[in-house]
Amino acid sequence: MELLYLIEEFLKIIMNPAVVLVLFAATALGTIIGALPGLTATMGIALLTGLTYKVPVTYTFAILMGIYVGGIYGGSISAILLNIPGTASAAATAIEGNLFAKRGKAALAIKVTRTASIIGTLIGVLALALIAPQLSKIALQFSAVEYFLLAVFGVLMCGSIVTSDLTIKGWIGGLLGLVISFIGYDVISGAPRFDFGNINLSGGISLIPAMIGFYAIPEVIKALGKIKADAALKAEDIASVAKEKGQAVARDPNSWLVAFKHIPLIIRSSLIGVGIGALPGVGEDVAAWISYDNAKKSTKHKEQWGTGECYEAIIAPEVANNAAIGGATIPLLTLAVPGSPPAAVLLGAFMIHNIRPGPMIMIDSPRFIFYIAALILVAVIALWVVGLLLARPMSSILKIPSVFLMPIIAVLSIVGAYALNLKRFDILVVVVFGLLGYILDKMQYSAAPIVLGIILGTMIDENFRRALIVNKGNPAFFFTNSWISMVFAVVIAVVIIKQLLPERLAAKANLKSLYGFLKSRGKAK
Repeated sequence: MELLYLIEEFLKIIMNPAVVLVLFAATALGTIIGALPGLTATMGIALLTGLTYKVPVTYTFAILMGIYVGGIYGGSISAILLNIPGTASAAATAIEGNLFAKRGKAALAIKVTRTASIIGTLIGVLALALIAPQLSKIALQFSAVEYFLLAVFGVLMCGSIVTSDLTIKGWIGGLLGLVISFIGYDVISGAPRFDFGNINLSGGISLIPAMIGFYAIPEVIKALGKIKADAALKAEDIASVAKEKGQAVARDPNSWLVAFKHIPLIIRSSLIGVGIGALPGVGEDVAAWISYDNAKKSTKHKEQWGTGECYEAIIAPEVANNAAIGGATIPLLTLAVPGSPPAAVLLGAFMIHNIRPGPMIMIDSPRFIFYIAALILVAVIALWVVGLLLARPMSSILKIPSVFLMPIIAVLSIVGAYALNLKRFDILVVVVFGLLGYILDKMQYSAAPIVLGIILGTMIDENFRRALIVNKGNPAFFFTNSWISMVFAVVIAVVIIKQLLPERLAAKANLKSLYGFLKSRGKAK
């Protein structure tokens, strides 16, 4: 039945030429955004969310889903041509993909990754259409206790996986996001919190300006603050790559045949992508790295790894990061908990347009899940066409120096934030959070748990207090309310223990090493 609904929504969309045209244009724009270093699908969705505030809902989500699908794929183009991942999700693709380009097989690698992206996205769409309606039925059993534990689990998981340094830094980022979300009037008591008497803070911090600040501005500052001479090819090198690419196009290698020979790998990578994508706040980049690692460990051709001949090394991450699109949308629509940073921005877009994701979505908007899945499905077709048209011109677009590109992005960031509420204070929010995000990035604090904390802060705060009020302050109820709360409580405890124990043991080992070093120095003296 779910597949029939998906097909029906798909037919409705393709019978509307205006929506199809908008979706194709958005997918093309998303591909360009994803391919340009420093820009991401998250940033593209954040910018367009503000700029499409007055656009009809039908076209708005066609634009945003096209940007999402195109942005995740586009990162692989610059990763292959320039060894500069356009998005974080394409970082794993760059390892082997650029070796293909250096061997004169750039076009072949681009074709294979495009095919892998299409297959991964299709599998993610099927997962969204089949799993999301069933998950929404389970979500109807959620009370305040379950929502509180789910939101805490999301922040913990995001902080644990996304951070590149100590796990505790990811959790600190999540707590910072929670504190930011508490600014403004308390919904339950009506009391002002953390507004310091400033009327602009009494309504709280707007989500989209905050996200633009944390994601866009730090990238602009980093791009303008250094010359990427070691990361970019010279103009003649780019022309050489483009020439090699053109020669490869003449040979017209069959990328679908290459994909067909790796069906087991594609299935595994798709499952990894959907599964990792469904984890709150984790995202496509983590899915790509896990799939890449899985492919490397399971390959039968280890001698080809790192030679520019191993298709598995570019298929696995691209299938996974695109399958994660559907995976990340599942908890977004059914639980109102985004599975990735781009999905987090989409949640803000849904709320702006008065669409409330969550357990009631199958009752309030029973076809919306299938509508979003159908948009992604049409975007897959657009991705195939756009990929064919943009493969050659992208080598020229990628020559644009960051010193010219990034100021344009900074202006669009400000305009997008201001257009949402027409408040000058939102511009200040973008600048302040942008500078804060840049400082935290230098200290290896990821923006993802901070933004997820801002999004889920209200859910955590309200449901925690509602649960305590209903149960007369008894905290044991958080663990005994239902089988769902018991599962969440156990999982949260396991995550905390599993993450903190190795770090504590490592800290003890470092202290022992330091003590031994100081002791030996003392004896030497």
